Amino acid sequence: MKSRNVVRLFFSTLLIGGFSTLITSFFVKTEAYIKFMNPFDWFEVFGLVIFFLALGFVFSLISQMGYFAYLTVNQFALGLFRSIWPLLQVVLIVFALFDLVYFRYRSVEDGSLGIFIITAIALLVYGLVIAAIKAKETNRKAFIPALFFMIVVTSIEWVPGLRTSGGDYAWLMIVPLIICNTYQLLILHRLTKDKK
Repeated sequence: MKSRNVVRLFFSTLLIGGFSTLITSFFVKTEAYIKFMNPFDWFEVFGLVIFFLALGFVFSLISQMGYFAYLTVNQFALGLFRSIWPLLQVVLIVFALFDLVYFRYRSVEDGSLGIFIITAIALLVYGLVIAAIKAKETNRKAFIPALFFMIVVTSIEWVPGLRTSGGDYAWLMIVPLIICNTYQLLILHRLTKDKK
């Protein structure tokens, strides 16, 4: 990939992460904005906007590090495990989904098991859709790696958000992570395509 495309991918993903977090903050942290609406304090609202935009940039950087780490690990694992690497990825996908439900449920004191199951199912369904799109746009062998990235790597990237008290920052983090991961996964083959 040309350096121009690397820079383009970096900054476009950074902006997507920033603005998706900002938009998510309007829904997740509504009370923070309402506090400064009556009377309207433009300085405080501007500060909130800058804060959530910068937070989104951080989430975008986490997503980008996860993506390039996965590309490296995937190449290494293909050489090391060869034909069983797809099967190992499926096992890790199942474990990650189990982890999202069981270990998270055990770590909270007053959580409902249902919400953890719904979260894991939603991530699985979304991952299946994105993996199917990636496989259709590239080749069938890309399905399992794309699904692995969308579920396992996203879950790993989400760990800091899951460790916070309360669910606000968990939701603030997962939305930009999913959007940035989806964007990177679906744009990379377009950027690396040779233009004749």
